[in-house]
Amino acid sequence: MKEDNRDLPRLAIIIPCYNEEKVLPETAPMFLDELKLMIDKKKISADSRILFVNDGSKDNTWPIIKALSKQDEHFEGIAQSRNRGHQNALVAGMMESRDRVDAIVTIDCDGQDDITAMEKMVDAFRDGNEIVYGVRSSRDTDTWFKRNSAQAYYKLLNRMGGDVVYNHADYRLVSNRVLNCFADYHEVNLFLRGIFPLIGFKSTTVAYERHERMAGESHYPLSKMLGLAFDGITSLSVKPLQLIAKLGGVFSVIGLIGIIVVIVRHFMGIAMADGWASLACIILFIGGIQLISLGVLGEYIGKIYLETKHRPRYIISERTWEE
Repeated sequence: MKEDNRDLPRLAIIIPCYNEEKVLPETAPMFLDELKLMIDKKKISADSRILFVNDGSKDNTWPIIKALSKQDEHFEGIAQSRNRGHQNALVAGMMESRDRVDAIVTIDCDGQDDITAMEKMVDAFRDGNEIVYGVRSSRDTDTWFKRNSAQAYYKLLNRMGGDVVYNHADYRLVSNRVLNCFADYHEVNLFLRGIFPLIGFKSTTVAYERHERMAGESHYPLSKMLGLAFDGITSLSVKPLQLIAKLGGVFSVIGLIGIIVVIVRHFMGIAMADGWASLACIILFIGGIQLISLGVLGEYIGKIYLETKHRPRYIISERTWEE
């Protein structure tokens, strides 16, 4: 018996875009081909869509998105009022789609993530999984530094109390049910790959190969990657604050022992040797520890400051379906 199209899940593929005029004309047809393939196989509804989120691009990304929406009904686009970052662009796409679809898939625009893995994600969703994490099967395309630093970071984050999926970035399928729960998370400092495991529900992983970027340049240099990594730790865990307290306790004990030694030697009549160089080193070391500790405390206080303002995480200035 032919399956009723009304019983098929409606899918939205969320694709954040920032200055992607070079790569978008190449990857957009690939996304469309994959979407139509899943429609033809009766795995998703014909009403499924591809939603591009223009994150304040300064090139021709938005005109390209508008042109694509006129070429094929499966293409849609929204534009943010200004650049607000990759995580907020994803949130904008998810929140715009959650009342219109049964599930969404988030994926980057550059074609590095294997597009064909989406079909396996949809299969896993239809088998009852609410979240399907795309997990890289290898890191052969990464440099030695990036590969080893990423592995060290995932281990560090898990030890810090952040429940994250190893080798998972932001390529995932999320059900409408999970999106509705995610809407209750109002925090401004976002680290999505750590939030979705916190939400829970039945989940699984799909392995895929990551390729070289098809065109254009990466918008995630080392500085942004380090910033995202630090945001992940401070957004999901308070262990850095606990480590500061423990470190302070250790140095306090060492200082107390030093004071006792000085007092004992004084009453025993043992002269203390001059040690200005060693004393200066100790002062500089302790001063450095104090400055680092103050920096970590300041990072947490800054996050509290931003959270209490309750500023919107995104502002949509245009939608292709309103034109």
